[in-house]
Amino acid sequence: MEEKLKLLAIAGSPRRGGNTDLLLQGVMAGAKSGGAEVKHLVLSELCIAPCRHCDKCIETGRCVVEDDMQWVHAELREADRLALASPIFFMGLTAQTKMMIDRCQALWVVKHVLKLPLPTNRGRGRKGLFISVGGTRGPKLFEPAKATVKIFFKTLDFTYSDELFFRGIDEKGAIAHHPTALREAFWAGQRLAQD
Repeated sequence: MEEKLKLLAIAGSPRRGGNTDLLLQGVMAGAKSGGAEVKHLVLSELCIAPCRHCDKCIETGRCVVEDDMQWVHAELREADRLALASPIFFMGLTAQTKMMIDRCQALWVVKHVLKLPLPTNRGRGRKGLFISVGGTRGPKLFEPAKATVKIFFKTLDFTYSDELFFRGIDEKGAIAHHPTALREAFWAGQRLAQD
């Protein structure tokens, strides 16, 4: 029997039950309906320190900071699909999301310095989805965050395959009143679960 696709869904907002959380829940439901196995990580509930730029990972590809990021690295390497959700804060990702991305320097070392395979997901292709919501309506609102997420996905061998962006949504839970957002999230999860 073929193993299920593994989706790692990462909530990067410090606010629980907010707009990106609701969208991520829709994505997870869609992926589950498509047969994927889903694991949900909430970054604000984890103990993740910032990168020290100590370069100790250069030797082994392992970060010397002992915290929850050690097992997050393993989850990122094992996943077939990645859904990353972060609202926009000052034109960028939340501190929790950026801290997690910065701590993936050790995985960059595995790939580019030690020249070892990064994914441990049985050779399946890897796809990533970026979900974001911003309170303003500027035309370039998502561009800085998107640039960071694209290079993060590329480093981890995830194809940047889809995105869900909603402007002018700020109040907690306001996304639930958008006419199509939650349906779009469900459909994005279904697409992500496809080979």
